[in-house]
Amino acid sequence: MPAPIEIYFDFTSPYSYLLSEQIEALATKYGRSVKYKPTLLGVVFKVSGMGPLTEVPLKGDYSRRDFARSARFANVKFQMPDVFPVSSVNAARALLWLQSTGSAKSVPFVHQVFRAYFVHNRNISEVAVLGEIAEELGIDAKALVAATQDPAIKDKLKAAVDESIARGVFGAPFVFIDGEPFWGNDRLPQIEKWLQYGPF
Repeated sequence: MPAPIEIYFDFTSPYSYLLSEQIEALATKYGRSVKYKPTLLGVVFKVSGMGPLTEVPLKGDYSRRDFARSARFANVKFQMPDVFPVSSVNAARALLWLQSTGSAKSVPFVHQVFRAYFVHNRNISEVAVLGEIAEELGIDAKALVAATQDPAIKDKLKAAVDESIARGVFGAPFVFIDGEPFWGNDRLPQIEKWLQYGPF
């Protein structure tokens, strides 16, 4: 079985959301699985010296236009949240908890959180919202909310962010296929070529 496609992402990254809506079909087409690996762009940006696109002069207005256009191009539902960006710490911790328990709901949780934020304008930084999402998926909401404050899960997230930085992740989404890095949703054509033919 080929190695999984690794995706480092942040729940508040519009381009991560767009990639998440497309990458699994591509992975299935080429006999791969997908491994979602949360990171925190706020921490990554402190290392890279970058910042949120929407806060960069001139580039900010363009990026908002591009988010929406890229979503239309991919036929993915999207609306810019009223509050952007928000903290994704609790959502990332919740996902790591689900993954650590081997839950089959881990991937559905990724999609439900992304859609809550970028389709339904729900504030995913709030643990109450994450609890609601858990209930919608049949996940123990109380356990999930409690996990966001578990010191062991907090340590898992810190380790996950450190790992992403150590691997050279400076933005999101950041995809690794057989060790080859691809940054950004707009790299999907290259990703497909790599999956189909191997290194080029």
